[in-house]
Amino acid sequence: MDKNKPTLAIYGIQDRFDYEHPFYVHDHNMAFMRKGKVEWFVQQERISRRKRDNTLHKNLKSILKEKKLVGQDYDLVFVDNVVGRSFLLQNGEVRFEAPLTNELATEPEQGRCWWFGQEKEAWALNHEMAHMFSCLPFFGNFRENSLLVHFDGGASLSNFSAAVYQNGQIKWLEYHWELKPYSTLFNANALVFAIIGARLAEQNAVPGKFMGYAGLGSYKPELKIWLQENNFFQDIWGKTSLFLVAAKKDWGVELKSFNQKDPFLQDVAATLQELFTLELLKSLKRLKENSGADFLYYTGGSALNIVANTRIIDSGMFKQVFIPPCTEDSGLALGAAACVEWKKHGKVEPGTAYLNNWGIENYEATISEEEIKLLAKKLVDKKLIGICNGFGETGPRALGNRSILSFAGSKALAKKLSTEKKGREWYRPLAPVALEKNVKYFTGQKTIDALSEHMLLDFAVLPQKQNEIAGAIHADGTARFQTLFKREKNPFLFDLLTHLDKTYGIKALINTSFNAGGEPIVHTEEDALKAAKKMQLDGIILNGKFTQL
Repeated sequence: MDKNKPTLAIYGIQDRFDYEHPFYVHDHNMAFMRKGKVEWFVQQERISRRKRDNTLHKNLKSILKEKKLVGQDYDLVFVDNVVGRSFLLQNGEVRFEAPLTNELATEPEQGRCWWFGQEKEAWALNHEMAHMFSCLPFFGNFRENSLLVHFDGGASLSNFSAAVYQNGQIKWLEYHWELKPYSTLFNANALVFAIIGARLAEQNAVPGKFMGYAGLGSYKPELKIWLQENNFFQDIWGKTSLFLVAAKKDWGVELKSFNQKDPFLQDVAATLQELFTLELLKSLKRLKENSGADFLYYTGGSALNIVANTRIIDSGMFKQVFIPPCTEDSGLALGAAACVEWKKHGKVEPGTAYLNNWGIENYEATISEEEIKLLAKKLVDKKLIGICNGFGETGPRALGNRSILSFAGSKALAKKLSTEKKGREWYRPLAPVALEKNVKYFTGQKTIDALSEHMLLDFAVLPQKQNEIAGAIHADGTARFQTLFKREKNPFLFDLLTHLDKTYGIKALINTSFNAGGEPIVHTEEDALKAAKKMQLDGIILNGKFTQL
């Protein structure tokens, strides 16, 4: 590796099957960094407009040619996957083969690479390490005496891995598949699929849906024991009636179908969520005791589980917990590039969540007081407004640059936005966005954890304040706030919320991702206009300018 060269990182391993929808492999992405700073980043779905797109092995050359990167010189690193370690461009112009190993390395491993007509030095970084290093572009270097944990459906050689960062070195503590049944609850469990009514093509959407649904029920210790004894009913594919029979036999519950409004099913879902949370907390407590770590860097798809994340914070086990906004596979290329840059320069510069800039490098939101006032009035009048400002968010959650905003005090308006406009399920809640002082106002908390900047925690809302954000309150009285701590992170949204508070006494808005059902979050102004018209929104902000629809 050469300190004078930039780094190009690619997550584009081919899937095992060529379905119309991503399956084992999803969320292909690519990152370009120089001297510890991100210059370009792209989640393929944002430019291809195919949800969780996994076809980078078909489209790499055309994407690179846009930036004239094919012939440039850079250090090249690929991220592997549970399905393999080789990358092959469909036309054969690129072939990368990583060394096969039965142990996880803590640094990039050199492989063999044929790159557009010539041999080229290139490296592989295992999936686990790439997840962990995806923290650096947002938080800077790992803090001394930190625990690094990855937890997802499946990585290179594990679905759960833990390392410790001490004295400038990373050392593995463990990596294994022992927690696979718990991550499987959210992406490959037959009972969960039956409850949600999901099909194979919807596999990658099940975790978010199930987390929302689980909030309708209550944890029951007796159900916990029953579910464990029955192995979570995880293997009843094609014979889900076995669960209905067991429910009648053991509980006297007559279920003729998986009716999502049945309280027994809601309690089953809540109990499965609690099982996941308890197992995670048990593992973290053990690792904390064994390592003595002060800080936790937590990554992988399981780190999108806001209920579990909140319990980690509330446990007080760590001085601070860090989770990046792209904690699932959409951040793997960023993690790989950050690892190589850290190795070369000893540091990575922290930035904001708004790194999705491929092809829109000239986007910048102008801030006009008149436009802010106009938008605020539209929102007060209960209009639904799409936002496409600056660079897009990194990861699966919109954080104000690619969002749909609306008045938060109306359940009817929230239902219209969620179910009618976006086509979401009736039980899935919308989230509020607010200034830090107003998150304190709604929750009564004296301090708000920084993870809520990326919408990664839930908060119990004070009963007397719930009507003010009735459209963003879940059935259990919680809300998944996005907190704005500093104006410089998102000046447009900060100024809008400040004006709404001072002028109208409105202290929060609903913030949901700017995309129609089954589509990726919008990327360009053209995407935004098309989606807004499809959903029949009332207006749209394009880089600070309002357009009536």
